[in-house]
Amino acid sequence: EVHLAESGGGLVQAGGSLRLSCAVSGFTNGVTIDNYAIAWFRQAPGTEREGDLCIATSSSDGRVYYAVSVKGRFTFSKDNAKNTVYLQMNSLKPEDTAVYYCAAVRALDALVTSRHEYDYWGQGTQVTVSS
Repeated sequence: EVHLAESGGGLVQAGGSLRLSCAVSGFTNGVTIDNYAIAWFRQAPGTEREGDLCIATSSSDGRVYYAVSVKGRFTFSKDNAKNTVYLQMNSLKPEDTAVYYCAAVRALDALVTSRHEYDYWGQGTQVTVSS
């Protein structure tokens, strides 16, 4: 089974930066990370679990969707050799405070923006932005 593990969260002052990592493992039968659509969601305090989509990416054609709230500040990247995806977060704001989750679903070249369609989730990593 596919397993996702986030890391890199922490406490940062407003205006600062953090880079989150999500290591993806458990591939079998020649399947690779390029067979999966991957997204970053977040759950702010007092809101629905994993409810806020930050970034959605298609599997291998390079398309990336950025939510309006993070566009221009957050950047997605992927290291195929390490089966790891990253979320570079710059110009952080207190309202970015949340638990951040990466999620994956087997999908070929599709941008998947609904959390209900993702099959695999990491355990989450806390990001706290102080004012």
